Amino acid sequence: MFTGIITAVGRISAIQDLGDSAAHGKRLTLDVNADYLADVGLGDSIALNGACMTVTTLDTANGQFTIDISAESLNKTCGLDRLNTVNLEKALRANDRLGGHLVSGHVDGQGRVRQFEPVGESWLLAIEAPQALAKFIAYKGSVTVNGVSLTVNQVRDEAQACLLSINLIPHTIENTALGTLKAGDGVNLEIDLIARYVERMLSPGTTTEAAQD
Repeated sequence: MFTGIITAVGRISAIQDLGDSAAHGKRLTLDVNADYLADVGLGDSIALNGACMTVTTLDTANGQFTIDISAESLNKTCGLDRLNTVNLEKALRANDRLGGHLVSGHVDGQGRVRQFEPVGESWLLAIEAPQALAKFIAYKGSVTVNGVSLTVNQVRDEAQACLLSINLIPHTIENTALGTLKAGDGVNLEIDLIARYVERMLSPGTTTEAAQD
């Protein structure tokens, strides 16, 4: 489990194919401040842009670790298939503060940035979310964007998508990788965990799959 409070910004510095076909995944090497890895061990969970991954090798002295990501996970996420700056969060401890909201690290769908621009001292981030996720997104509700716990300031249902707007304060821009976004970029979305279970309880006997962009 996670909280959506980013604890570091890292960079995917190398990508290695784990096989010779599209059915194989990739091994990602990530660079981060060496101090960040002081309490990390092999097998620990770290969320990359909101996707929970497992540490497979660890080089604390040089501030590097690797994760193996499956073809399925690559297909369901954005930003983990290229050299890129990513948001990192270590798994939640039982005695940690829950500063954001309960986050599972499972991406529910891919959104698309429609607008990202300064408004006063803050930034307006408008995202087109898949229509299938619309019922889980509410005004003043929580949503996770590339691993960051955020509050929805406006939501509007459209013919082909759900448009949600978020206000990003300067602290968020300075301490996450969201400041690098631009119109047209894909983002990983995770809906509120409670909304997910409420929907399941209200719709017994149905089959649910991850939404696509």
